[in-house]
Amino acid sequence: MIRRFSFSLALGLLIGTGEALPAHAQQGLSVQETVLRAKPATVLIISEVSAEVTLNCGGGSEIVKPAAFRETGTGWFIDASGWVITNGHVVQPAYETPKWLVVNHMAQQAVTKACLGPALEAARMQPGDNPAAEEALKRRLFDKVLPTVKVTITPQVLVVLSSGTRLKAEVKNYSPPASTEPGAPFARDLALLKVPEGNYPGLPLADSTVQIGDPIRILGFPGVVLSHELLNESASLDASVTTGAVSGLKQDKAGHPFIQTDASAAWGNSGGPVINAKGELVGVLTFVSLAPGAEGAIVQGFNFAIPVQTVKNFVADQPVKINQTGKFNRAWFAGLHDFFTEDWKGAKRKFEEADKIQPGLLDVKRMLSEAAEKVKNPPPKPFPWFWVTIGVTLLSAGGYGAQVGLRWQKNRYRVGPSEVIKLLEAGKQPVILDAREQSQYDLNPIKIHGSIRLSPEDLKSGGAASLELETTRPVIAYCTSQNEHASASVARDLRKLGFKDVKILRGGLGAWTNAGLPIETRSDISPLGQEMYKALLGGS
Repeated sequence: MIRRFSFSLALGLLIGTGEALPAHAQQGLSVQETVLRAKPATVLIISEVSAEVTLNCGGGSEIVKPAAFRETGTGWFIDASGWVITNGHVVQPAYETPKWLVVNHMAQQAVTKACLGPALEAARMQPGDNPAAEEALKRRLFDKVLPTVKVTITPQVLVVLSSGTRLKAEVKNYSPPASTEPGAPFARDLALLKVPEGNYPGLPLADSTVQIGDPIRILGFPGVVLSHELLNESASLDASVTTGAVSGLKQDKAGHPFIQTDASAAWGNSGGPVINAKGELVGVLTFVSLAPGAEGAIVQGFNFAIPVQTVKNFVADQPVKINQTGKFNRAWFAGLHDFFTEDWKGAKRKFEEADKIQPGLLDVKRMLSEAAEKVKNPPPKPFPWFWVTIGVTLLSAGGYGAQVGLRWQKNRYRVGPSEVIKLLEAGKQPVILDAREQSQYDLNPIKIHGSIRLSPEDLKSGGAASLELETTRPVIAYCTSQNEHASASVARDLRKLGFKDVKILRGGLGAWTNAGLPIETRSDISPLGQEMYKALLGGS
């Protein structure tokens, strides 16, 4: 027993260690490394419209600055020199400021801010005392003041890195969001932004298309996280990651392709990168699915992304260099490789280099801290089982090889209960023989359902001929003898008689009852008696 265990252990350690050494190369990127490659390149997009409103509430002209209109979304660096992709609808308020925003939002907000207070005071009303009267007063103010207001808007688009750095962005290429309105223009819901030149993280684009079932991840800044009352300010800078798979390949009414995914998304994820298991971009999240009705809550599991090829076509006529490894990515990717192959010193050095190129990014700071801690307090190194195993294996290979050969010789005709069931399910209808010696058969009346009785004694006296068995049909023999001695004897004799496929049930009748498979017994045996007989066999 000790020698067998040693061989199994040695072989297992040899195989296990052989796989562990080149694991990073053979198995590809881990989930953690895949996400960390993409996160620094994922940025928060703020589309903001501020305004100065000149109005006259009745006491002369004045300038009012209402609260800025602000929408957030997600973007990502397609080119490390400063080119960013997001959705068209994310930047639309600043790029194509709609009239309703200027008149209905900015102007009305300014009139309410400047004129409503004095009007309530003149009417001897307190705010909130009479909501209906207050609303009527506000309407009269709008009718009186709005026709003469002058609104000067200042739109801007900001790109916010995870370090907190805010960069003003210029929209260089724009395709509006898709619309169901008749006659709506060609729209892919993409925007290309340019921020000041620099060395930024970049996200590589995949060359291959996705297939249904492929695992993917969505990175972004969902509004529910940005505005969560229990989270600190860093939550608004750290991209969230959701996981799912490609659940469909669809087209819109204009025939444009879309990727459907069950990965979760919410308001604020728009424009976020959808990455594959290599950390490459395969799509850009563009729209979610809403429940019918006025509330229109998001229905999770049915979200849609613009395929990577559409993104490539969108930037084809722009000075954008895709899949160019910038300075930051070279240092960052190398640091991640070193970290996940446990080269802590190398990882620390390269993370420090990445932090110098683009300072303060959250994931770089986090990984730099982890690498520094592992350099200071390295985890214990595993025992060098590989070399020990090599020595043990070389010393004992000859003896153990012979033992393996003997075991193979013994087991090559043996099958387990599950394999018998597979034969039955495959329609091969094996003949199951009860090959117990007569003394063993008399001690226990339980047998396998549908089995045929053929003891070693019967076989030696010519009993097989009376059974009229087909020599080409599979035969499974079972017994209760130690090491299946009786069934092995029957199997050998059947092969001598010309039977082509004779197997032995490994573990015998006890293994069959242990598996809870169908049995038969005499009609005069009570259920309690059956359980007792099964217990004698080792079953339950």
